[in-house]
Order: sequence, then structure tokens, then C-alpha cells
Amino acid sequence: MNIRNVVIIGSGPAGYTAGLYAARANLSPLLVAGLNQGGQLTQSSCVENWPGAFDFPSGLDLMDNFKKHVEKFNVETVVENVSSVTKDGDVFSVNCSSGTYKTRSVIIATGSSARYLGIRGEDRFIGSGISACATCDGFFYRRKKVAVIGGGNTAVTDALYLSGLAAETHLIHRRDAFRCEKILTDKLMKLVEEGKIILHLDSIPVEFTGDEYLTGVKISNVKTGSDEILSVNGVFEAIGHVPNTTFLGDLVELDHGYIKTGENSSYVTATSVPGIFAAGDVADSRYQQAIVAAGRGCMAALDVERYLAV
Repeated sequence: MNIRNVVIIGSGPAGYTAGLYAARANLSPLLVAGLNQGGQLTQSSCVENWPGAFDFPSGLDLMDNFKKHVEKFNVETVVENVSSVTKDGDVFSVNCSSGTYKTRSVIIATGSSARYLGIRGEDRFIGSGISACATCDGFFYRRKKVAVIGGGNTAVTDALYLSGLAAETHLIHRRDAFRCEKILTDKLMKLVEEGKIILHLDSIPVEFTGDEYLTGVKISNVKTGSDEILSVNGVFEAIGHVPNTTFLGDLVELDHGYIKTGENSSYVTATSVPGIFAAGDVADSRYQQAIVAAGRGCMAALDVERYLAV
């Protein structure tokens, strides 16, 4: 039976970085990339805060370079999803549709997926008016009216991007101040002053309207209680993410869905199960930044190297 040193699950900044460091440590890692290679960052139209990348590449281009880098170090990669991970003594089984991979350690770097509101009408229009990826679907709304929901980096970045495509761009935020980086706020307010983005602060969506296709979103002001319907053709939800941990069942300890790491262990990226490590957004509810994920991927690989040497 072939038992590997480490299997890395995920191919975002954390997974690819873990693969690079594990390969350089001669651990011969297997990287199970998932069907969405590159993760959430591939949906970003422009990455302005990756150190050294001052030409502001797209997220897709940046992650393609990550992929080429691990290929240069001959990291074995399979493009499929993991259905479950089980433990038998000191050996783990990483179960996929094509078979099972046995390993002495696992690094979980599965990232997170877009969160949706769960309000009336949403189920009907996902894919036909509602999207969680402005970079993916913004092109379909050229010269149409759109709305973005959220107040963080993703929401504001989406609004900035869509303002250059759409005939009218609305930004709906439940608070009266934004949680994004100040440079993004400055860019946003400049476009608001120019009339290219319309703000709806202290407001929450309560219903999506339309027949076959989305025609509007009903919003309610949380302070006054007044309602209005915005006539839009598309809505982009940017209200956060849900960590991708369903496939783990109750194998490792979670905190509000995120994998807990570093507790009662000398390994910062260790989970509650010895031999299983976690890195990136799947274990980070606070920062949610690509560079942090990459750093934690490096840490996870170094932790695995130390763990296997014991």
C-alpha cells in the first residue's frame, strides 16, 4: 500500500504555497486541486495588493502563476473534489471520486464559498439575475442596471468594476460606513460624487422581484423602516463567505464553521486531530486575504515537515 507523506486539499494561495514548500522539503506532496482550481481569487478582476505585482494582474493570472510555480517543482496534482477524509490509526484516507489516497498527514486548504442572503425570491433568480461574482458575470450586464450588496472589500471592488460596464450601479449596505480599505472607500466616493454609483446606506434587501428574470430588488431602511424597489437587471451579492468544511463531517473541531488551529499544540496550523493541518480562509474568519492564506500555507507545510520528522 502506497502511503504518502502529505496530501494537500485545495488549490488557492494556501494550497499552492503549501505544495511548493512541501515539494522543496522533498515530501513528494499530492495536491487535490478541486474542480475550481485557483479558488476565490480567480474571480477578482484586479489584484492591487499583492506585493511586487505592481502591474495589478487579474486574480486568474496570479493564480495561474501559482499553478505554474508548483508544476515547476513537479507537484503531483489531481483535479477533483474530496468527498471525505477518514482516519485509521496514524493513516488518513482522502476519498475522491476516482479513488482513495492514503497519507500520513493532510493539509486542508479548501477556502470558502460565497454566502447568499436566503431572502424571498433569491432561489428563483440565482443564475438568471443574481450572481456572487461580478468578474464572472458582469459582462452580461453591460449598459444595464445593476446593484451590489455588501460593504466590504469585495462589494466595493465589485461596484467599482461594474460602474465601468453598467448603465447604472447601486450599492446597498446595511450600515452607514464601509468596512473596506480606505483606498477603496476613496475611489468609491469619487464615483459617487460623479454620479456613477448610487449609495443606499442603512438598507437591507428583503425581496427579489420579477417573473422569468429578475427585474428589481426591494430594500428596507433599517432606521426609518421605509421600503423602496430598485429597478435592476442584475444583483451581485458580496456579503461574505462560508468555509468549505462540509466534507470533513465532525472529524476536526470547528468554530462557527471555521477550522480551529493551533490550540494545545506547538504547530500553529495544527487542527484538533494530530496529523491534520489547515491553512487559508477555511481556518481564518478574520483576515480573509490572499497573502495571509499564502503565508499560512507556508506555515502548514513547515509544520507538516516537523510533524513527520518526529
